[in-house]
Amino acid sequence: MALIHQILATVGGWAVGLTLALGYPGLVFLMALESMVVPLPSELVLPFAGYLVATGQFNFWLAILTATLGSLLGSLISYVMGYYGGDKFVRHLGKYLFLDETDLTKTEHWFNSRGEATIFFARFVPVVRHLISIPAGIGKMNLKKFSFYTAIGAGLWNTFLLWLGFWLGENWQEVRQYSQYFSLGITLLLSLVIIILIARHFHLRKK
Repeated sequence: MALIHQILATVGGWAVGLTLALGYPGLVFLMALESMVVPLPSELVLPFAGYLVATGQFNFWLAILTATLGSLLGSLISYVMGYYGGDKFVRHLGKYLFLDETDLTKTEHWFNSRGEATIFFARFVPVVRHLISIPAGIGKMNLKKFSFYTAIGAGLWNTFLLWLGFWLGENWQEVRQYSQYFSLGITLLLSLVIIILIARHFHLRKK
């Protein structure tokens, strides 16, 4: 736990420095990274942006707009990676992760039937929101729907964290202090789910 706290403190310090140095463009860049596979939680970025709103250095609505723009940009980059590279990855390296072309078909079916809700709710779940855009691309989800639900979900989540930072003021770091335990719990839960799914997949293949 101490190591995780130290890593988060270091990453958070870097994010704060970049936001102060670049302003809104820095916020766009950081939130784009947060929406890709980079382990940069929005809880380390947006509460500080909310504090800057409280001190008059940022405009609340402009901060929400630029943060959400960054979230959408990073998500679209990940979506494109999955759309154009996912098939090749599964066919060439999927066997090492217990994946095959059947899983590609299932993924495409999932995002065609449940993609809107999946993308929207994934924005509120730590770790998942960093990764969900890649399988959405692999599943060939409709780009307009993907962009719309990503923007809505990310916008709501970003607004919530910005408001918390604004409300806490100088104590904005308390958001990070408590969210890291939540994020760790979600990560452990997801790891367990992934292990169960891999074991189930391997069992079915043996049958």
